[in-house]
Amino acid sequence: MSITIATPEQLQELLKPIEYELQELREKFTLKEPEDWLTREQTATLLQIAYPTLHDWCNKGILKHYKIGNRTYFSRKQINEVLYNSNK
Repeated sequence: MSITIATPEQLQELLKPIEYELQELREKFTLKEPEDWLTREQTATLLQIAYPTLHDWCNKGILKHYKIGNRTYFSRKQINEVLYNSNK
């Protein structure tokens, strides 16, 4: 077995491919922002609308709602998308 001594410059050259791979992994696996769920009350307050209007928007398909048991939730991300795309 032989031992090879490397200079700092050689070590830097050896580490470049590893640094590149690490950078690619960081870009691919960034933490996603957790989904923020709002109740009917929070959604109506956020949009400054009444409950019947919120119910009507759900029936018309303007807003998508999710039911868990007898509770209704709305995705803040989807609400923002609907608001952003409503003027296009």
